[in-house]
Amino acid sequence: MSITGDLSQFDTLVDIIARLRSPEGCPWDREQTHSSLREYLLEECYEALSALDEGDSVSLCGELGDLLLQLVLHAQIATEDGDFNIGDVLTGINNKLIYRHPHVFGSEKVSGAVEVAHNWEALKQEERETGTSILASVPRQMPALGYSQAIQRRVAQVGFDWEDVDGVIDKLAEEVTEFKGSASHEEKEHEFGDLLFSLVNIARWLGIDSESALREANSRFYNRFTFMEDLCLKRGLVFADLSFDQQNDLWEEAKKKAEA
Repeated sequence: MSITGDLSQFDTLVDIIARLRSPEGCPWDREQTHSSLREYLLEECYEALSALDEGDSVSLCGELGDLLLQLVLHAQIATEDGDFNIGDVLTGINNKLIYRHPHVFGSEKVSGAVEVAHNWEALKQEERETGTSILASVPRQMPALGYSQAIQRRVAQVGFDWEDVDGVIDKLAEEVTEFKGSASHEEKEHEFGDLLFSLVNIARWLGIDSESALREANSRFYNRFTFMEDLCLKRGLVFADLSFDQQNDLWEEAKKKAEA
């Protein structure tokens, strides 16, 4: 049975997913559950992030489509289970956006983005049950750097923050001293965590996304190291047999040429 809807419309995607999940649809799609799709949802999120990092708009377009597929598929499963449907999802997010933007959809006035962020957190606090921490809704399953940045941003929105980035940098220097002075492995691990936490805080102050920054650093390292491996292959060298100074010379050569 063919699809006759406009392929540029959201409703057409909903209809396609419903067809795939129907008795006459796809065996693989029919077998999926919320739990079985977890890994695919996470994978699609990371692939979309990769496209963003690479600045590849063509790939981003495709990856957003793959991510949207996962969202609609979960909504279809929920519909079949009688839990909610895609309309409920859309109603929920639309109501949330309108409620949390009274300066756009209401009469409230704001001075800028900082006040918007503060008001956003205040409105979220009103939605929480009494006694619920403002950190409770940040998923602990997030990658550690992203989670650290999220909870630091959350508490900063209610005023728990340094006066300026210099204070955070001073804190980093303090953590370095404590790390150097730690004796046991457990102390070193503890202080190393504090070091990372302070670095994430500096990134937040400077408007740098810690996860993205580290992914980019990982990518640079990958490109440079594989470039060194190629150089060794071309020159008949075994990388592991080279001295540290020779390896470092190759590294400097790779830094100049790998990303030229």
